[in-house]
Amino acid sequence: MTAVHWSLLVVAVVLVALWMSWLAASRLDRLHRKVGASRAAMDTQLVRRASCAAELAASGALDPVSAVLVTDAAWAALSAGGLEGEDLRRLLPELDLPVTSSGEEVAGEPERRGGRAARRAVAERVTAEARERELAESDLSRVLRTTLEDPEEVQVIREHPLGGAALDALAAAWYRVQLARRFHNDAVTQAQRVRRKVLVRLLRLAGHAPWPTTTEIDDAWPDGLPRLGA
Repeated sequence: MTAVHWSLLVVAVVLVALWMSWLAASRLDRLHRKVGASRAAMDTQLVRRASCAAELAASGALDPVSAVLVTDAAWAALSAGGLEGEDLRRLLPELDLPVTSSGEEVAGEPERRGGRAARRAVAERVTAEARERELAESDLSRVLRTTLEDPEEVQVIREHPLGGAALDALAAAWYRVQLARRFHNDAVTQAQRVRRKVLVRLLRLAGHAPWPTTTEIDDAWPDGLPRLGA
């Protein structure tokens, strides 16, 4: 082969490598956006489920002890992981909650400080908040399962003037939580699979994007709560 042929071969290899890198980067960007969108959708459904649980507790259909337990667990889930004021208003606009400025201050802090240490600190804080959220949501599920484990007691709640609508709303929200979490975890799994590829790791196509993680919460369905359409 002549020098011209070698030059053309090198150019072709470089072009193919650039094309493959662009495809991998584009796919990874789409997957990151998909993970972000699915996470936002799941957060919305989790907030809605906790709101429905609080409404059920406030309806008067539950016994006093169960009402207190469900209320505490619901508001713990709503406030877990830094979900306060502006976050709750964004996820569930119909909730009449005060807006605080703390979220904006925290969000802007890493940008002002910059640096790898700041990004690591933010990542650790986000991980801790996510874990706190998972524990609070799992605790809410367990409290609700205990409250709604007996079909006969659930039927008594349904016969209350406000109980039937509250149970239906909770069942619908719970079902959407299960779907949203499954969709989000599937998106995370796809993103993790792409980020483990040699080309992506070699060229660091993920940049400073945090490693996507699945959401592991206890969202098993209560035995006494009829499923949608049952």
